Amino acid sequence: MRTLLITGPGGSGRTTVAAATALAAAREGVRTLVLSADRTDTLGSVLGVTTGSAPVEVREGLTAWRPDATAGFRDDLGAFQERAANVLDLLGASRLDAEEVTPLPGAEELTLLRALRDAVLSERHELLVVDLPPTPQALALLALPEELRRYLRRLLPPERQAARALRPMLGRLAGVPMPSEWLYETAARWDLELAAVEAVVADRNTVVRLVAEPGPAGADAVRSAGLALALRGLRPDVLVANRVLPEQAQDTWLAALAAQQRKAREEWQETYDVRPVRHLGHDPRGTDDLDALTVPGVDDATSAVEWPVADRLADDGVLVWHIPLPGAIRDELDLIRRGDELVVTAGQFRRVVALPSALRRCTVAGAALRDGELCIRFAPDPGLWPGTR
Repeated sequence: MRTLLITGPGGSGRTTVAAATALAAAREGVRTLVLSADRTDTLGSVLGVTTGSAPVEVREGLTAWRPDATAGFRDDLGAFQERAANVLDLLGASRLDAEEVTPLPGAEELTLLRALRDAVLSERHELLVVDLPPTPQALALLALPEELRRYLRRLLPPERQAARALRPMLGRLAGVPMPSEWLYETAARWDLELAAVEAVVADRNTVVRLVAEPGPAGADAVRSAGLALALRGLRPDVLVANRVLPEQAQDTWLAALAAQQRKAREEWQETYDVRPVRHLGHDPRGTDDLDALTVPGVDDATSAVEWPVADRLADDGVLVWHIPLPGAIRDELDLIRRGDELVVTAGQFRRVVALPSALRRCTVAGAALRDGELCIRFAPDPGLWPGTR
């Protein structure tokens, strides 16, 4: 199953492009599901149908689904209250009724991640098109599974579960209550769910696609998004230049705007595979308008980018980790080694990555940014590196 994640700046027309892409695939006979977690039914407005918590058939081969974040949050909170009943009673806490529960910030993102996982695991469709939130929220969404799993492992290490039979005795000896069984079971279940979502995002059949309107604001957004995606080991397969004006525009202000768009597209073409989608002269509504948009199809491209480790021990006595970071600025880069992890900061974006096994036995010997690639030098630690005969 192919998964296409589509995002872009707010107002760039990413939902329209997602809907048109899904519609074009279905027209070619590909069983397609288009997924969105927007509170407002923007996807339904574009498609000309009403979408909601139950999947709806738009036309033959195309299904649209907008999962209900409120219902999912209500179910999760109810299950949590049941598992933590003893603790809540001990604290004298009042239970929340289902009718008074409203989703907290982040509920939409978690609902979308769960729906994404369920859609992939169901294998009912050949193509999943996901209308992600605007770029800043989408980038945080893509990082969420990895970050939450890291937090869970730090707060409740799995190896501690091996001693669960000793927890009552340890609690009596320490004089403090030990974590209950349900807490570890909940953490383990969350870890499995997050791992499934993380696997979908990292899968080579998952592609990330950017949508932006060519111009100064779009150029800034694309530059920022490209760097953030690169930090996660991803690269857009295609950059959709949306709402492109005709080159032969005669009006003075339209001609100036068309020239500005052309300049932005030329700059993008130095880095990305740019596919223009022409402006219809009005906001697309309904399948007829979507059919008129010449959106790029879905091929066998991948968004995953390798971070290779080059062996230069024979020549320079070091291993070099190559991390592509297009658009990174040297003065905005920062590296911190923390145990077997490396904290990489590029501008406003940060990622904590586990070191490859060979590099864990090394010390950081320096780093340099060359041609959009961060090269980190690692020198073998004599106390940890295998000896030679």
